[in-house]
Amino acid sequence: MLLGAALLFVLVMGLFVLTLFRPGFGSGVSTKGWIVAGGLLLPIPVLVALTFYALVQGERLLPGGGDGVPAYRIEAHARQWQWEFRYLDEPGAPTTVDVLHIPAGLPVEVVATSEDVIHSFWVPRLGGKIDATPGHAARIRIHADRPGHFGGVCAEYCGTGHSRMRFRVEAHEQPEFRSLVERGFEQ
Repeated sequence: MLLGAALLFVLVMGLFVLTLFRPGFGSGVSTKGWIVAGGLLLPIPVLVALTFYALVQGERLLPGGGDGVPAYRIEAHARQWQWEFRYLDEPGAPTTVDVLHIPAGLPVEVVATSEDVIHSFWVPRLGGKIDATPGHAARIRIHADRPGHFGGVCAEYCGTGHSRMRFRVEAHEQPEFRSLVERGFEQ
């Protein structure tokens, strides 16, 4: 998305610079022609490509997305002011608090729930955000392409401790993740 926006910006600024430093540049084009060419014909192909890209990526992140890869399932349970993560595909695995371990390279379906007020599960580098509402289970997919540490936050004001309601996502290579699960997430 950033590359598409940058391309559009460079194209528009290029035309602007040409009009400043080449007197008479574009004088053969009417005002209406500039509006149609510069305001419609120039940005429309870029915006169509960006929209197509966003739809494909968004579909991949939806629960049951069309990529054919089964998602690893985790429950993110919110309460003022912490996150508790249960690993639904790992019977007997301990829960973790404010640290979410995921396998890198696989889609992860997060089921967000809440105990008290509306919270919002959001890991900006890995996917969109979803509200965790009491009495409701909301689903979202996140995906880490590579191992690493990623910050997550509650993106819904939930009381005086809201600013401290952060968590960390640790994405591990799949063999390392399996080893962590078997050790009960002890490092």
